[in-house]
Amino acid sequence: MSGRPAKGGGRWVSVVPERVHPWIDGFAGRHGPFEASGDSRVVRLVAADGAVAELHVPFPPMKPGPPHVTRLVAHAAAERRVGVVLVRLGGYAAGVFEGDGLVASKVGSRLVQGRTAAGGWSQQRFARRRQNQAGQAFEAAAETALRVLSPHLADPDAGLDAVVFGGDRRAVDALRADHRMAPLLALEAEPFLVVPDPKLAVLKEAPKQFRAVRIRVVDPPSSTS
Repeated sequence: MSGRPAKGGGRWVSVVPERVHPWIDGFAGRHGPFEASGDSRVVRLVAADGAVAELHVPFPPMKPGPPHVTRLVAHAAAERRVGVVLVRLGGYAAGVFEGDGLVASKVGSRLVQGRTAAGGWSQQRFARRRQNQAGQAFEAAAETALRVLSPHLADPDAGLDAVVFGGDRRAVDALRADHRMAPLLALEAEPFLVVPDPKLAVLKEAPKQFRAVRIRVVDPPSSTS
């Protein structure tokens, strides 16, 4: 299985919870029996041929200890209620998922003009107008996130287990300055979701990223694959 390069060597792959056990079986089939170790955040498999797989626990911490693989599979597959907030300049989406099912959502957008090549006072006026538009867009994004997610925060029986953010990092950082977001930020969990413009279709695909087990695979030293 190919994936994007990992800093320090190897490659990253992402596997949905339902496929983690088959993926591990495939790892053993390719590289031989393995020894498993781990803690509350990472399960490490070292195969007979020297290959290594580091499985990063989604929504840590996980209760550590053997059997490491069984614990990881059960933890990854656990049903969770997760809030998602996606923000890019001019567009935003907020949703609540139970497992991979979207149970509440709202998507919106605000006009933020593009940059101009004009100079002088005209450019300064344009920059101020654009800054104001961006501020209004971020405020609308925060209000939407609060409107969609806050009722679930207040649910004593089934509150949010985590909140995942995504879109553009600078846009999300702008939301962090809004003190009203503090209850949601207190539940922030990885990963940060790198997504295009936050449309409803993009929001619905979010569980593929936030539920996945991220695995760093390092091939054996003699491997040329």
